[in-house]
Amino acid sequence: MININSTPAGGGVAEMLQVLLPLTRGADIDARWLVIEGNPQFFAITKRIHHHLHGQPGDGKVLGGAEVTHYESVMRRNTDELSAFVIDGDIVILHDPQTAGMARFLSDVGIPVVWRCHVGIDGSNEWTEDAWAFLRSYLEPYVDAYVFTRSQYAPDWVPKDRLHVIRPSIDPLSPKNHDMSAENARAILSYVGIVDGPPAGPVPFLRADGTPGRVERFADIIQTGPPPPADAPLIVQVSRWDPLKDMAGVMHGFVEHVLDGTEAHLVLAGPVVTAVADDPEAAVVLNDTWQQWRALRHHQRSRVQLVCLPMSDVQENAVIVNALQRHAAVVSQKSLAEGFGLTVTEAMYKGKPVVASAVGGIGDQIVDGESGLLVQDPRNLAEYGATVNRILEDPLLAVRLGEGGRRRAIDAFLPDTSLGQWEELLVAVMTPGA
Repeated sequence: MININSTPAGGGVAEMLQVLLPLTRGADIDARWLVIEGNPQFFAITKRIHHHLHGQPGDGKVLGGAEVTHYESVMRRNTDELSAFVIDGDIVILHDPQTAGMARFLSDVGIPVVWRCHVGIDGSNEWTEDAWAFLRSYLEPYVDAYVFTRSQYAPDWVPKDRLHVIRPSIDPLSPKNHDMSAENARAILSYVGIVDGPPAGPVPFLRADGTPGRVERFADIIQTGPPPPADAPLIVQVSRWDPLKDMAGVMHGFVEHVLDGTEAHLVLAGPVVTAVADDPEAAVVLNDTWQQWRALRHHQRSRVQLVCLPMSDVQENAVIVNALQRHAAVVSQKSLAEGFGLTVTEAMYKGKPVVASAVGGIGDQIVDGESGLLVQDPRNLAEYGATVNRILEDPLLAVRLGEGGRRRAIDAFLPDTSLGQWEELLVAVMTPGA
């Protein structure tokens, strides 16, 4: 079983594969993970498709003949490499638009193809129609099964008997989710520079394979003055620097509707922008957020940090995120659109109260008022701020939401559930008509 995607680190797809591959190999299935190669123009095109599938214009440019030509040239180079790797009896799972153009080659050589789309919106508009028009010819004649996070994300030309719905899951034993004491979380955040604390050396942690590791790299932090005190309530959003994650909107919602009435600080954290190859917008989004941060008043800037987390060691990065989520008073995910949003499940599993947008797959995770709080209009900053304040002002509500979120994460979003669904799908694809 060969999984193919567009980046080895950064973003939900890479994280899901890091979870599922070891479990699949543990079930005595020869599972592999390949990453395609692209160039900036290719990833600009696929990022445009990504935005279109979310119903957004993205960079506003077209998906025309020049884009088709360039996309196909990159796909040819990658299928040339793949031809020396796949053999009869393999099955290939292609992830997202970046890999869709490989389906024809695989089908032509008799390899069953599953296409897994991790993004989408419940309805359609001119942008989604444009994206599906681009992708359809690469998929429809060649794909044996389609996997979406929600059935509503699938276009109407996907055959119902080939459509499968599998929600993502998290690994509770991974460095990002394993148990961590409050003391260790504070020590890690103090060392990397996110919260104030006594000087300390690198902090040890246990890697996924049981070997020792150390948090020894620092975060790149944009801030005014010292880091927040370790006992200050922290509002945290961890995500890629993507316009649909609306980091700047979170900042303005916090500054305009939360900051003056509380002692809370805000941390907006994402990966170092050079570390995610398939996200050419990251540097632009970070720079735009920084420019808006610079325009804040001095006392407002002193309560907001923009943090780029180190990515040289993926498990070190995961441990820092773990510490940040566990230390948070509130975990935010105010996305404008979201295919699923693994950070929501991660925070729920850690027993943290979550404030998130009622968009896409987030609504499948959070039962409003039971396992988190949903913001119905993510562009309404007053609604967002009021929802955050509800938790900050009511410790019992925070505890109740955290407990409800943990129960829901355990019941619905751990790997045993999704692995069983994948087993059924793969058996059906490998034994058609059985």
